Amino acid sequence: MNISQHRPSQADFCFTRRQFLNRFGMGFGALSLASLLGESANAATSLSPLAAHAPHFPGKAKRVIHIFSQGGPSHIDTWDPKPGMAKYTGQDVKLIGGLPLPSVFDFKKMGKSGVEVSEIFPNIGKSIDDIAVIRSMTTDIPAHEFATLMMNTGSGRLVKPSMGSWALYGLGTMNENLPGFIALGGGLGGAANWRAGFLPGAFQGTLVSNVSAPAEKIIDNIKSHYATLEEQRKQLDVLQKLNELHSEQLKRESVLEARIQSFELAFKMQTEATNVFDVTKEPQNIRDMYGDTEIGRRMLISRRLVENGVRFVQVWAGGWDHHTDVKGNLRKQAEAIDQPVGALLQDLKQRDMLKDTLVVWGGEFGRTPRHDKGARGEPGRDHHHRAFCSWMAGGGVKGGQAYGQTDEFGYDVVEDKVHVHDLHATILQLLGFDHEKLTYRYNGRDFRLTDVFGNVVKDLIA
Repeated sequence: MNISQHRPSQADFCFTRRQFLNRFGMGFGALSLASLLGESANAATSLSPLAAHAPHFPGKAKRVIHIFSQGGPSHIDTWDPKPGMAKYTGQDVKLIGGLPLPSVFDFKKMGKSGVEVSEIFPNIGKSIDDIAVIRSMTTDIPAHEFATLMMNTGSGRLVKPSMGSWALYGLGTMNENLPGFIALGGGLGGAANWRAGFLPGAFQGTLVSNVSAPAEKIIDNIKSHYATLEEQRKQLDVLQKLNELHSEQLKRESVLEARIQSFELAFKMQTEATNVFDVTKEPQNIRDMYGDTEIGRRMLISRRLVENGVRFVQVWAGGWDHHTDVKGNLRKQAEAIDQPVGALLQDLKQRDMLKDTLVVWGGEFGRTPRHDKGARGEPGRDHHHRAFCSWMAGGGVKGGQAYGQTDEFGYDVVEDKVHVHDLHATILQLLGFDHEKLTYRYNGRDFRLTDVFGNVVKDLIA
């Protein structure tokens, strides 16, 4: 053995910037540029891309909770009653491509507004006077992954920033100790639905997949197991110097900058995230109000997140792809969300938060008014993109109304069509943005959430 080969050399104590980040990056919370540790981060904090800033004009909504019921909820069983279909039972109707399948659920008028609500949503129906039901939604293609991306990013094919990323880019966050955009749960398409696309990485959503875990384990690696705060301080000093040298000699690398920002956020979250995700800090009556279920905890945590300054929360509540047994399966899925969503609306209102919190519910498309052609088991419905329903509440929405109209079967929109681009334009309007002017320059052109489309639905705004 040649002992000289095992002696430390000067090279062993020097790292490139990239090597330094790789060496220390395994502990997610180990590095940060945050001001919490001292003066060297003050300049970085003032330049934070997540700092709150004003929209184009005063918006009525300050934050958004998007409840995404992936799978394609049947509109004629949920929010678009079609009692007249019964007279066509047994007839082959060419318009819809087969035999009509009338809904088995009753609808009744609720609230002072008298908007019709399906029997499967008794708790949500209690807030109908704050809800604007859109019965005339439409999208481009009845394929789950395409339509899911369209609803979340405004594009079914291209790599585009998500709606939450655009909102965070436009407004910044109200609490830099937490991610400004959080996705609770997940579904088909995965990270493509909450990614930042060509926007800076700081605007990407943070996935929290299991809210049933203990609070300290909901987000993995939130705390460093290897370094004290003082040791992290020393690491930050070195990192800051490396950043200064790098910026002087080379151009900024967007991937590395995004990674540094994630370290910064991770450090800040050590002091706050665990508390926010701990639902046991809520009074028992509030926890009972939402229900002790996965979706109940997601809804309760979504309220805690927006209450603590998170700008955009997406709650995934999937399971609506009912090709068979729409009677049993849809009722079961509706019962899973009715109590938690109803509780969210009531809870926000009693805290005087609903007025500036925009709540959006919907899936990626609807279902056919006929039996699924596959005829698999008990009657179900196939995918349908020509007409479906969404609803919005709070945040400047004119509640107590059903907007738009479909034909007697719910097959086609016949009045006040609302494309997904129009919905996005209206959401941005409520947040205080002209959707045509909230842009980001990339590859030589200005991009926006609504592409080159979209019209604000003014009748939905109070």
